[in-house]
Amino acid sequence: MCFTIYHLFSSPLLLYTGACSPVVLAAGPVAVQHRQIHHALIPKGKGGRSSSSGIAATVFGASGFLGRYVVNRLGRIGSQIVIPHRCDQYDVMYLRPMGDLGQIIFMEWDARDKESIKRAIAHSNVVINLVGREWETSNYKFEDVFVTIPQQIAKASREAGVTKFIHMSHLNADIRSPSKYLRNKAVGEIAVRDEFPDAIIMKPSEFFGREDRFFNHFANMRWFGKAVPLIAMGKKTVKQPCHVVDVAKAIVNAIKDPDTNGKTYALVGPNRYLLHDLVEYVYAVACRPFVAYPMPRPLYHLAARIFEMNPFDPWTTRDKVDRFHTTDMKYPGLPGFEDLGITPSSVEQKAIEVLRRHRRFRFLEAELGETKPAKTVTY
Repeated sequence: MCFTIYHLFSSPLLLYTGACSPVVLAAGPVAVQHRQIHHALIPKGKGGRSSSSGIAATVFGASGFLGRYVVNRLGRIGSQIVIPHRCDQYDVMYLRPMGDLGQIIFMEWDARDKESIKRAIAHSNVVINLVGREWETSNYKFEDVFVTIPQQIAKASREAGVTKFIHMSHLNADIRSPSKYLRNKAVGEIAVRDEFPDAIIMKPSEFFGREDRFFNHFANMRWFGKAVPLIAMGKKTVKQPCHVVDVAKAIVNAIKDPDTNGKTYALVGPNRYLLHDLVEYVYAVACRPFVAYPMPRPLYHLAARIFEMNPFDPWTTRDKVDRFHTTDMKYPGLPGFEDLGITPSSVEQKAIEVLRRHRRFRFLEAELGETKPAKTVTY
């Protein structure tokens, strides 16, 4: 049997190949090259983007809102990241600087092609599923996005021997929910758990950030007049939003912690608010006048149905109306941010980062000290 060995005492370094001689073996200690382990999976360096964390992760859905924060968090600790995408390559180029040279690999994939999924995870020891969509299209229904695709990714990951599989669900995922989005999220959790029993399931509440579709959605309602429509004035809906950076941190910490396999995490912010009070605070931070008025659900659905006729990116949908007016559930028995070593940021700490761009010029640098914090509730 022949080995490739390196003589440690010679200078310059000599490479021996061919028949191994007892004389050579007796000359001194040798290091045998480990070909069965890819160099990207061997931790080395002092930490940071130019090191190797030992994590080779495939991130499905990296081009989305949460995906960019997850990729950045993985890249800054020196991980090798595979980003499967269906969009144009120039639409994901902003992700390239988030990792060291050659550490972020882009590849096209087809969500319905099983071989394409297998190629994407072939060299990874971590797989993260962030695939999601807020509205249905003729090509991809909610059943495809939240059930079929995650199930196929989980199955391929289990067969490939992936050690960590993280699936992104929703805090209010419930088979009895009026929202089809949330019903399929609940079914997707079961499908993933059946295919990959050790999967880590994240259940975040509505999270906010610079590019979100939650705070920005309500702030942009000023385009249609100064009054904001809310079902029952938003006083029957309780929300507990969390910051997108905290969710990204939770995913990375779950990868590092060997005891997270098979667990489900409920990720929520530190405070609960009535939707009315939360939207009022959004407008207070944006230094905009706020006037809320009650809109019956059928009439709200009718208005949303008009927006659904947009063939591109609908501003709102009937399903989104139901989802935003669903009270956030409580899961006291499930671990959360604290169990992953994270202190969640409050709305009052981070809202200005999202809402400053909605201010008029003369209020652009106004201090937050004059803004009254939103009232919190305990139910």
